[in-house]
Amino acid sequence: MIHAMNGIVIAIDGFSSCGKSTFAKQIAKKLGYLYIDSGAMYRAVTLEFIRRNIISKNKVDETQIPEILSSINIGFHFNPDKKAYETTLNGEVVEEDIRSPKVADKVSLVAAIPLVREKMVEQQQKLGENKSIVMDGRDIGTVVFPNAELKIFMTADPVIRAQRRLKELNAKGISITLDEVLKNIEERDYIDQNREVAPLRKAPDAVVLDNSHMTVDEQMEWVNSLVTERTR
Repeated sequence: MIHAMNGIVIAIDGFSSCGKSTFAKQIAKKLGYLYIDSGAMYRAVTLEFIRRNIISKNKVDETQIPEILSSINIGFHFNPDKKAYETTLNGEVVEEDIRSPKVADKVSLVAAIPLVREKMVEQQQKLGENKSIVMDGRDIGTVVFPNAELKIFMTADPVIRAQRRLKELNAKGISITLDEVLKNIEERDYIDQNREVAPLRKAPDAVVLDNSHMTVDEQMEWVNSLVTERTR
């Protein structure tokens, strides 16, 4: 069992479909911390851009971005029935919509836009002011919380990540092939690591977790001593 004596910031970064969110949620639950899914915030922005019809092929109409960002409101609403936080967009629960393949296909493109990142980072840093927070994403330990007390960088074999993602999509009734999922993951990895603003990088003081062949329980066992050490 993890015991947190002093509230800290736990920053979890890594590649897509590594199970960052599941891992971060488990840690937050055990510690009684606030969990923030930074990826969900970028997905919500992407959903709004799709709804406003400003993405065509691989191009975003950037002239409309400032106006949309100034009127967008992304939040996290606790659903007592599901005992989980759900992402809201302008008051509407969009948890299912933001996990769709059409959003997954465009989120890296949208997340690479400097103005979008600036606005989201600002919101994320505000959420972390009171400590006792677990946040996962691509640049949490390098950009959002460079002074986080615990930084974890997650990775896993791309094929294993594709298999995990396929299982999730199939469970939601979404029909897609393993090759298509793998292609999407490889494209996202490339964009995430090569974008100009806040590319995916391991922070120098981050601890690496390769969970290719680990269960969630084994990952929790792994993180236990790290959390205990940093919260003393």
